[in-house]
Amino acid sequence: MHKVTHEATNSTFWVDLEQGYKAKLIYQLKGNVMHITSTVVPEALRGKGYGKVMMEAVLPEIESLGYQIKPVCPYVIHYMEKNQTWSHLLT
Repeated sequence: MHKVTHEATNSTFWVDLEQGYKAKLIYQLKGNVMHITSTVVPEALRGKGYGKVMMEAVLPEIESLGYQIKPVCPYVIHYMEKNQTWSHLLT
């Protein structure tokens, strides 16, 4: 399992990946809804499935905090459409 760190003051989740790399998910909180606005996977790891790894690590953390999720970022929208298992998803 990949370690997830939530920096609420920066509206960011960090996911520890391999070899010291980290991916991040940035959001805007509006009430009880996290609008996921962007994701960043280090360039050296792009195209290797780490976007999916990040999403699989972060989304349960968001759900455990009790927030609903509104995808804004194109990657997140695509991911969520392919994996419709998230009960807190708002479309």
